[in-house]
Amino acid sequence: MAAVCARALRDREVCFIGLGTGGRAFVLAVAIPILACRLAQRTHAPHLVPMLGPIIDADLDAVPDCVTDYNLITWPCSAQISGPSSLEMFTRGKIDVGFVSGAQVDRYGNLNIVAIGEYTRPRVRLVGPLAQPEHMAQAGRTIIVADHTPRVFVERVDYVSGAGFLEGGDARARAGLRGGGPALVVTPLAVLDFQTPDKHMRLVSVHPGVSVDRVRAQTGFVLDTPASVPETPPPTEEELRWLRATDPEGRLLGARIT
Repeated sequence: MAAVCARALRDREVCFIGLGTGGRAFVLAVAIPILACRLAQRTHAPHLVPMLGPIIDADLDAVPDCVTDYNLITWPCSAQISGPSSLEMFTRGKIDVGFVSGAQVDRYGNLNIVAIGEYTRPRVRLVGPLAQPEHMAQAGRTIIVADHTPRVFVERVDYVSGAGFLEGGDARARAGLRGGGPALVVTPLAVLDFQTPDKHMRLVSVHPGVSVDRVRAQTGFVLDTPASVPETPPPTEEELRWLRATDPEGRLLGARIT
C-alpha cells in the first residue's frame, strides 16, 4: 500500500498528513502516508515536502517514539507554523495532496469519521471531523487509505465529514469545492479511482493473490469494473529496501508510536 501511494506522488508536491488517531487508524492515516512520502523522496521525488499538521518538511528518518506536544515541537523539520495557519494552507491552495482515511467511504469517495448511524443518536460516536473537511474540499487531490470491508465500503456514508464527489457527476463543481477530490483509494486488496463519467468508484487493479470477486464481495456497493483488471505491480526490491530502512523496527506499521 505504501509503495502504491508513493508512486502516485510527484516531485516538489506538498503532501499533508494528519497526526490524530491511534491503533489501526494510525497505520492507515499516518504510518502508510509517512512511509509513502519517504519512499517517494528516496526514489523519484527528492524535493517532495511532507507536512504533518503544522510541521513542514519533517525529517521522516527521525519520526519520534511518541507524539506528545514536546515530541512534535522538537521533531527536526524546516519550519513549524500554528494549527490554524496549517489549515489556511488548504484555503490558499498550497496543499497538493492530502492523505485521508475513514470509518466509512462510499461509491463517490465521501468519507465519514463522525458517527455511525443516526447522527443525533449514533450507534458509534467517532473522533469527529478533525481537519478532514479542509483536506477533501481544497487539496489538489486526495488519496484515501482504508481497510476493505463491507462495513467501510458502504453505499452511502452516514455522515459526510470529507467531501468526495458528493452525489456524483459534476456535483462537486456545483458545490464550489476548489480541490480536485479523491484521486485514488488504496486498500489491502486493491487500487481504485474515480475515472468514470459519473465519478463512481472504479476498480483499477487487484493486489497479488487477490481476485476481482473477492474485492466485489468486500465492497458494499457495485463497483465499476473493467472487463480486464490487472494485478497491482508489487513493491520492487529497491522499494522494499527503502521502506524497511525507514521503519526498521516496525514502529510505524506496528502502531507502536504512543
